[in-house]
This record gives sequence, structure tokens and C-alpha cells, in this order.
Amino acid sequence: MTSRLAALLALLPACALATPDDAPFANPARLNTVRPAALESNWTAMKMPDGGRTAFASISYMLAYDDDWGFGPGFYGTAKGNYGGIFTVGFTGQRRWRLSSNTHLAASLYVGAGGGLSSDVMRFGGGLMLRPELSLRTHNGPWYTGVGIAQIRFPSGNVKSRVGVAFTVGRSMDFASFSPDDAGKPGRSGRRTGLGMDEITLTGGMEQPRASSRTRGGTPYSGRVGKAGAELRQYIAEGSWWGFEASGAAKGGVDGYMEVLGQIGQDWALFGTPRLRFGGQLAAGLGGGGSVDSGNGWLLRAGPTLRWITPWGPSLRLDAGLTYAPTGAYTAPYLRAALSMPLNRTPTLIGDDPGGTVRVHQIGASVMHLPRVRFKNRPDEAVSHLAVNMSSEFSPRLYGTAQAGSAAVGSAGAYSFGLFGLGLQSDPLLGGKLRVGAEWLVGAAGGGGVQVGGGAVTQAEVWAQWLLAERLRLRAGVGQFRTVRSSDQSAPLTHLQISYAFGALQR
Repeated sequence: MTSRLAALLALLPACALATPDDAPFANPARLNTVRPAALESNWTAMKMPDGGRTAFASISYMLAYDDDWGFGPGFYGTAKGNYGGIFTVGFTGQRRWRLSSNTHLAASLYVGAGGGLSSDVMRFGGGLMLRPELSLRTHNGPWYTGVGIAQIRFPSGNVKSRVGVAFTVGRSMDFASFSPDDAGKPGRSGRRTGLGMDEITLTGGMEQPRASSRTRGGTPYSGRVGKAGAELRQYIAEGSWWGFEASGAAKGGVDGYMEVLGQIGQDWALFGTPRLRFGGQLAAGLGGGGSVDSGNGWLLRAGPTLRWITPWGPSLRLDAGLTYAPTGAYTAPYLRAALSMPLNRTPTLIGDDPGGTVRVHQIGASVMHLPRVRFKNRPDEAVSHLAVNMSSEFSPRLYGTAQAGSAAVGSAGAYSFGLFGLGLQSDPLLGGKLRVGAEWLVGAAGGGGVQVGGGAVTQAEVWAQWLLAERLRLRAGVGQFRTVRSSDQSAPLTHLQISYAFGALQR
């Protein structure tokens, strides 16, 4: 994406050099790739089929294939008008042309799936969303801003905007990684590797809507709302962090509810014990669906947090606080538990760095086909999903995985899901070209008229993966998708996934 690639490679720290008295690092892994990357957000206004006006806000992470082409996962959600709860998840491909030292032209295409708030007037069809864009960007240091033209359309529905003005804010960064072939080797790094996030967290908890909370139909809530989700977090100083969180309804009759928020926080050691920490966190983002009245979609969240960093690496956390929709009719205290697993080693001075072990991480795109899906008010039919996947090895045989996606083909537009779990994999077979494995995931799903009970779902799969290139993987699998209450939904699935693999240090 930028011409700095060669210069960045030349500036790599001598992080993997062994010292004479450091036997474990006699043959260390070395950082072998530094690619440009970018975190980018845009704003696109549009008129909906029912005459109302809204705007889609997005967040995307793009990794450079070379100095001109980039690709990566992204998320779009409505953030204006009374349309909170329309979401899509997918991938963006982008081509850049350098015009001057601080200006570039970008052509992008986002392909995603999702929807929400469907009606006889507003239809998302199968859920597939396309968003082409052409924009001019100006850099100021690592930051850039842009203005251009874009269009949002759901080809199998009637939701389509005119070509209009779109605004972009982004930040250029680097993606440093080890070769996947170095898995299991010791290594050191004076910089973050991979996606640059330090932890992935699985969350589960309950919210109790206050008496003032209402559905979009004006009905008061009764009972509690259960949620399941995940977080990515980066620590910028001891006890200080920023990150992203996403979750969906898993219980309480609001299946199809989804939220994606950015967060910041700080905690401090308790009783002089650095492993036991108390603090607070703030979050803001978009949420809605499942008949929750979130107004224009903006959500705010704040509350205290208690964290215990175990001696073995993972952390356990207990969060409490309040979720609030400023323009809607939803206010709810919450309580949730969280399990955090380290992803990458945070950077330290080389002289102070005890090093780590290189483990393989993967990020990819998936298409999943379910030949028989049960709907609430119409006959069963086939549905295909588009999803974003991430996985991280904990050991050569054990890995953690997460996926988020939505219906893209069929008539289940607005159906979305988020799943996380564990998998087992074999050692490389056929000269390192093949691997087989199995995984089990749990999470939340709903929307699009799909029968999912309270929203809690599970998925099991067996798979085979082929090595196409050093960092490119192709995987095919078969399995079963079902609700926790199997009487609500149970369907076979086939899964095809292509992913980019990279090595990062495990603590």
C-alpha cells in the first residue's frame, strides 16, 4: 500500500539474534515479513426504501498484498435515523495509486452479508451487500482522510442507495510476522507481530432491561437478556488498554440482536498484587436488532472491572456496568464473566525480553452452505453464509477459533451469527501439504426469520486443509449446525475457507 515496504524491512530490529549465554535461542526464528496495513473507517449516507434516511458507518482492517493492493475484513452498521440494528460483515479489496508523497487515489469493493429490520417495504433478500467506492485520500503522518463517491446495494433485495459522497478516516500501520514454517521455534521481537492485538477474550453474561426499556413495537421488556461474544485487546501501558468487542443475544427472546463497540480501560493492582487488578472501562459503538429499540444504533457502555492474571497466561475477568442507547428506549445494567487468552507477546526492549514461541495464526473468508434451514413462519429452504474467520494455535495440536458472518444467499437476509471455540489438528501430512482436524464452537445467532430459539447455537465440524503457498491455506469441511435446543434447529453444513497464515510470538 505504500512504498515504505523496503525501508521497513531494512529497519527490522535485530530481535532474533542469539546471545552467547542464551542456549534456547541458538537457532531462533526471525521476523521475515513486514507489510503495510491500515485501520480504516468510513461514513456513507443513504435513503432507505421506506423514505427514511440513514448512514452506514464502518471499520475495516486491510493488509497489503503488495504496495498497490490490500484486502481485509470489515464491518458495517447503521448509525443514523431510526435504523439501529442493520449490520453486515465481510471483506474489502482495495487498489491504491500513489499521486504524491502525501496523496493517493483508492478504488475499493466491499463484499459482505447481513441486513436487519426487514419488512414488506424494506427487503434485504439473501443478505449479500456490495459497496464500491472511489476516493481521494490525503496523509498527515500515519493518519489520512479522504472524500469520494460510493454506493451501497443489496442485489437480491430492494435496499439500494444512489451514488453519493462518502468520507474516510484511516491510520497506516505495519503488519510484522514470522513465517508459518517457524511454528514451534523460539523467537524475540522488539515490536508487536501479527494483528498487533495482545489478547482475545470470550465473554458471556446477562442484562436486565430497566422498566423504561421498550421493544420497537412499544412493548416493555420482561426477563433478562443473555449475551455471548468476544473481544480483541491491546495494552498500551501497564493496566491501560484499547480494543474492540462484539456480542449477540443468546437468551431472552431477542435473537438477532448484535453489537460492536470500541473500548478503552484502565485497572490497577490490588493489595500490592500485580496479578489481581481493579479498574473501569468505557465503550461506544453500534447495536440493535431482535426488536431492541436502539434508536439510530449508537450504544454507550461503562462500568467497573475485576481482572485476575493467572500464572499460566490466561486471565479471568468479571465486568459490571450499564448499557445505554441514547436515542432509543433501552437501558440495562449488565454482569458478565470473561476468559482472556494471550495472542502475541507485547514488545519489550530486547535486553529485557525473555522471548516466546512462534505459533501460527490464520485470518480468512468462508462460505458455508446449509441445505435445510428451519424458518419461523415459512417452509425450510437452503441458505449460504459468508463469514470472517480467525484462529490461533495454543500448541501444535490445539487451537482456538472464532467466526462471525451472515446469510448471503437464500431468503434469510438479516440473519447473523458469532461463534467461538476450540479445535484439534493433526501434524502435517503428505510432506507438509495436508492437515486434518475437528472443532467445536458455541455462540449466538438470529434474525432473518430463522428459527433459533433464544439465540444460543453450536456447531461441530471435521475438516481437511491444503497448503497452497507458504501463507495461503484452503480448507474444506463438513459438520452440523444446531441450536442448543436441538428441537429448534439442526442442519448439516459444508464449509469452504481460504485463509492467510502468519507466525506470531506466544507468551
